[in-house]
Amino acid sequence: MKQQFLAFCSLLLCITCSMETQAQQTPSLHFGIKGGANFTKTSTESSSLEGKYGFGYQAGVMARLDIGSLYVQGETLFNKRKTSYEANGGNAAKLTWNSIDIPVVIGYKFIKTDDFNIRAFAGGVYSYAFNNKLSISESLQEGFNKFDKSNIGITGGIGLDYKNFTVDLRYEHGLSNISKEYKSKPHSFSLGIGYFLF
Repeated sequence: MKQQFLAFCSLLLCITCSMETQAQQTPSLHFGIKGGANFTKTSTESSSLEGKYGFGYQAGVMARLDIGSLYVQGETLFNKRKTSYEANGGNAAKLTWNSIDIPVVIGYKFIKTDDFNIRAFAGGVYSYAFNNKLSISESLQEGFNKFDKSNIGITGGIGLDYKNFTVDLRYEHGLSNISKEYKSKPHSFSLGIGYFLF
């Protein structure tokens, strides 16, 4: 986890240095709405328990600060997450939870025109989980009773913009455990579609 955090900080430092070279350009701030789908699974260090991807959804608001080809984007998203588990004994389980996610990313537009952009981005995300429900055998229930509400992670992906519309495909990797007993970290892919109001 420390190595991942240091690598992430190094990436942010490099991008920040690049932003200084474009500081003479006039920044512009945009606000919009966003929705989409997520595909989440939770890894475990238990050899008897295997996590599988489940389908959920997300919705929220976003703000982007453009500085030339670089940008900083922050979002506040409600996520409904679902995942499932298979145990060696043949038992299956489903885990669902809600979360408020606050990702902040720094991105670069590789192709930049007045109406069309292709970009890549990376950053961090804070997540607060609530309303977790687990349908599982009693022997495994104990490991998820102390569901860790606050989590941090890293995220990155690619996106494109067409006029006021924006599409992101991103991957999110949890750095903290939602279940300390099973050392269960969430991983997810998401496809988001947004519209900048101004």
